Order: sequence, then C-alpha cells, then structure tokens
Amino acid sequence: MPLKTYDKASHLIELEQFDPNAISITLKLKQAGFEAYIVGGSIRDLLIGKNPKDFDISTSAKPEEIKKVFRNCLLIGRRFRLAHIRFGKKVFEVSTFRSGDTSDDRLIVRDNEWGSIEEDALRRDFTINGLLYDPSNETILDYVGGIDDIKTHTLRTIGNPFIRFKQDPVRMIRLVKFQARFGFNIENETLIAVSECRSEILKSSQARIFEEVMRMLESGSSAKFMKLLTEHGFLELLAPGLNQCFCSPLSSDMYGFLEILDSKSQDRIVGTAAMLLPILDRYLKTHFEERMRHPHLGEIHEGAYQLIQEAFSPFFIIPKKFKSDLAHILSGQFRLTPLEPKKKMRAPHLETMTKTIDLLEMRSELEPSLGPIVEKWKHRLSNPSLKKPRHEIKKPPV
Repeated sequence: MPLKTYDKASHLIELEQFDPNAISITLKLKQAGFEAYIVGGSIRDLLIGKNPKDFDISTSAKPEEIKKVFRNCLLIGRRFRLAHIRFGKKVFEVSTFRSGDTSDDRLIVRDNEWGSIEEDALRRDFTINGLLYDPSNETILDYVGGIDDIKTHTLRTIGNPFIRFKQDPVRMIRLVKFQARFGFNIENETLIAVSECRSEILKSSQARIFEEVMRMLESGSSAKFMKLLTEHGFLELLAPGLNQCFCSPLSSDMYGFLEILDSKSQDRIVGTAAMLLPILDRYLKTHFEERMRHPHLGEIHEGAYQLIQEAFSPFFIIPKKFKSDLAHILSGQFRLTPLEPKKKMRAPHLETMTKTIDLLEMRSELEPSLGPIVEKWKHRLSNPSLKKPRHEIKKPPV
C-alpha cells in the first residue's frame, strides 16, 4: 500500500494533545541525526477522541545510540530490545525500527532485526496501530490504511491474518481487547482467522496474556471484554473453569459486578475479586448446605484459595502474592458480612483492608442494605484512632 501523508488540516490533532516529554524525546532524536516518530496507540486514541495513557516513540537509532542521547535511559529486554526514558514517574518506551518476514508463520521468539520506517509499520499488529506522527511538521504517516479503518471503525490485521496470528497469538487477545474498548467491527478475513487459529493461543506466554486480561479489568470495558473472550472461545481454552461459570446462570451476577467495576476506578485485584465473588458465594452455599452448618473463616479462606487456582487453570500461573491477597479480599467479605447473622464482624486482613472494603462498596450497589457497613468501615479507615480489637466490632443494624 502506498504511503499516505495527512497534514494537520486533515487529521485535526493539536500538538498540545501530546505529552510534551514525548515530543521532546522525538525532536531530540531528530536533532541527533535520527528519524523519530510518535507511534501506535496514542495516534489511534487521539483520532477517535480518547485520551492516550502512553506515548511510545519509534526511531532509526539503535538502543545503544538512544542511550548515548539520553542520560535518563535504561535498556531493557532480550526478546524485544527497548529503551525506557524516565521523566519523574513517567516512563516513555522508545523502540528501534524493526524488520521481519511477515510471510513466515513461525512463532516469533526474538525481534531485534533493525529495519526501515516502512518495515516497522508493516510488522505491527493492526492497521489502526500502524500510524506514525511527526511533531516537527505535525503530519501523520500511514503505510497501512489505518486512517481509513479508523474512519470506518474496522479492525484489520496488517498483512495476512492467519500468518500474523501464528507469529504472535497474543494478537488475537489484543484484537478482542480493541473490539471491547472501541466497539469496532472485525474485518471478515481477520474474523475467520481468529476462528481457525484460536488454538494457537496456547502457545503464547501466559504472563503476557494474564497482563492483557488484568489491564482490561482496569479499562472500563471489562464486561464487554470477558463476554467477547467467551464468545470467541478463548476463555474455554485458557480457563475452562471460569468459562463454565460465565456460561452458567452465575454469569448475570458476574457481569453485574464487572459492569459496576467499569463505572468505577478500581485496580486489577479488586476487579478479579469482584468477578470471582459470585463463584465463591455459590461454592460456600452448596458445599456447606450438605453439612448443615456454616463454614468458619478458615474454611472460607481455604475455599477462596482453591477457587482461584481452579478458575485460572490450566493455562495461567497466578503470582503467589497476587493469589494470596486475592484470597484475603474474597474471604474478607465474610468477615465484614458473616454468613451467620448473629456473628460479629471481624476486621479484614490488614494488608488488604482497603481493597476488601472497596469490594464491599461494590457489593453495596447491588445490595443497598450493606451501605451502613460500608460507611462504618470507611470511617474506621479514615480514623485510625477509632480502631478496636476484633471482638469489639459490632455489626450495625440494617
């Protein structure tokens, strides 16, 4: 596809919409004699009216050359050699133009072959992510037809989708992510490739897919994402236990929590706990009804820990700290709202207390009667001097 160049009058993006540090990095690389552009998702987001979270830069400078230009630069990665340039708490990712055989369907295990600006654009995943912005003249360079696909709300791979998904199966999860976030339609050949290449997902790095899922729990589009992940058949492959719950009557409660999550600003662990809470609640009710008794807190915590393991098996390996905190947040709900009405509330695990109360507040949107309990605990958090021993915490009247 021939290069198309769009000036400011065509794309209508103002220079002030970009992070000034990203512009500074780009211009400094140009002054040092290299090509450099702001690339990818930030251009896409600005064109569709969203605020970008990150501003990535791509350049003809090799990693070691980037480091010579910037003192505040750290080189990272082996598979994908990148430069991270830090300004305070902000980190900007700077990558070198890469080449690659886009007709080779073998899984990519290393990607450090340097190339030209056009080769770099053509090896990216989707056309909407293949745009480059030059702040020196405020133009957008489009080698892949990304502008047209953004205008028509179309998701399309750059190159043959069957090959591109086999090269890097995580691209299929990213496709679902963009479908959930933007509501774009998947182009027909790309959609067929997703169906036929679905099982390739099991060849992916579990850490990369886990990170994509966790990011979506913080995105404001988690309910749509989990629904699409189920409909496309990925969840069945990656986490059949969780998939079974999303295909059962429990799904209405699970999606209910995710929709509340999408309306709030909660982190990934609270989102994960919200998604799993209806499953734990069902397990406790059915498992202990047979024994004609309520479970004690130790049994609830053990059940939560086991649930996490079963929900994400066999593909995902959940980090130990994440799993431990998640179990405390889940079991902590039954400290704050005991299954036996006569039981007194107990303080949740200290390290996860704030997140446990965050989840309780989400529950109160579905169960307004929990409102007084939420306020009691939020008041206690904001007034450390009011802390009491666990046995003195009384359940407020409802």
